[in-house]
Order: sequence, then C-alpha cells, then structure tokens
Amino acid sequence: MKERILIIEDDKAIVRVLERSLVYEGYEVDLAYNGEQGLELAHSKNPSLIVLDLMLPGMDGLEVTEKIREDSAVPILMLTARGGLDDRVEGLDSGADDYMVKPFELDELLARIRSLLRRSQSERSTVLKFGDLTLDTTTRRAERAGREINLTTKEYELLELFMRNPRQILSRGMIFDRVWGYDFGGESNVLDVYIRYLRQKLEDKGESRLIHTIRGTGYVFRENP
Repeated sequence: MKERILIIEDDKAIVRVLERSLVYEGYEVDLAYNGEQGLELAHSKNPSLIVLDLMLPGMDGLEVTEKIREDSAVPILMLTARGGLDDRVEGLDSGADDYMVKPFELDELLARIRSLLRRSQSERSTVLKFGDLTLDTTTRRAERAGREINLTTKEYELLELFMRNPRQILSRGMIFDRVWGYDFGGESNVLDVYIRYLRQKLEDKGESRLIHTIRGTGYVFRENP
C-alpha cells in the first residue's frame, strides 16, 4: 500500500513542485492550502507524513502542529522561510519532527521524508513487552496476562512512554512534554487523573502495580514499589 503524504502549503508554485515529485516517487498526495483545511485532512485522510508550511493564512503551522499532536504521532516535516535558531526551536518544540528552511533542495527534502517514514514504520511495527504486559504499537493493542486492555489515545501514549522507558524515573514535566506536547503548569492535575485511569485498567483483575509515584518528582514504571 502506498504511503500517503499530506502537503499543507499556501504557495501554489511550491505545492505543484512537491506534488509532482512525490507522485513520481510513488506516494499518494493530498493537498491543503490553509491550516483549517490541513487539520481536517490530517484527521480524515490519516496520512503517513505531513509536509507543513509554518506561515499559513489563518491558523499557522505551529497551531496546526499542536492540534495534530493532541491525538496523533504522524511525522511532520515543517517548511518555512524563517531560518533563525529561535524559529527552528519553536517549530520542533511545537511537535514537528524535522524542519527545513526555504528555499530548499528537493532531493534533500525527499531524503528527509524517506528517513522520517522509515523511522515511523520502525516505531509502528514494534511490540513492547514488560513482564506480563505487551503493547503492540502497530495496532495500539495492550494485553496483560492475555487480557485485552482498551485504551484511549492519551492512555495509550502514556503507557507507551512508560514501556519505552522502564525503571527510569520520569518527571512530570517530561511526561507532559512527551504526551501532551506542552506544559500544563504545576497546578494541573490532568496527569494524576490519567495515571489513575491507567492504573485501574492495568490492575483491573488484581494484577500487581507497575506505575509507581515518586513523590515530588514524577513516576516510574517497574515491577516493585
């Protein structure tokens, strides 16, 4: 099955070049010329990768990225005419996976797309295991001792983070950054709520606790308290 790439870019000349090149490389291509339309297609078309312009009319690329990251880990390659260090940091911090400055070399952009797709495919095909708990990152299916566990999107992302970093103390700030993509601030209890939901599902049949609280710091995923 062909990989599907969504281009969100308001410069029609750039869109034409990218669309022609990507179709020639064998990709399916969808086009959006503003942030609102791009966000709609990101949800309806389920692309394998998004090429996103930073400076868009209406909703800009940073806002589009943040909204996509609320429920999707699709690779995002951000394009912009703004090449300063602060601009690159802002783009990556918003949730983009890579960043290219206009004007760009087409061959390099295609190479970066292939690299992001390879990395994404590798992550999608991984089955994570910890004790009697397994998590298939392709299907997002979790099982504990053969019992299937139904997870919401955020519960899945939280569990995947823990299972990729077993026995490591994860700070609250780090968890917020990796799962929600931004800092809720010290007063938010949303993390505690999701930890409680996840513990209930993992321990529903009396199984031992895996997510342990480190007071004043965060949480750790391990067998023993």
